[in-house]
Amino acid sequence: MDTVIYWFARSVVAFLQALPLTARFGDYLFCHAGIRPGVPLERQEPDDLTWIRDEFLLSGVDHGFVVVHGHTPASEPEVLPNRINIDTGAVFGGRLTCLVLEGTDYGFL
Repeated sequence: MDTVIYWFARSVVAFLQALPLTARFGDYLFCHAGIRPGVPLERQEPDDLTWIRDEFLLSGVDHGFVVVHGHTPASEPEVLPNRINIDTGAVFGGRLTCLVLEGTDYGFL
């Protein structure tokens, strides 16, 4: 049984490592933490996409798309003109938030 569990765990890790760090659909870019303002999407650093905070969170820059992100827990989803933060602290016992997008309309589950 340990061999099966080990194989499964390795398969999951390999799957996660193969995923892209961003996904863009229409007017939305999805990433873990955010992007470095002013840097073209194709030149974003993996470290920023997974760890950036203040420079991204405090920026009002129009990125040309709305960035949907997490990484920074808030009590409620944050909706700003240039970003939507859906991290509501599930890892700390908060709610897990799901964003539903349909064109320019949105809602939360």
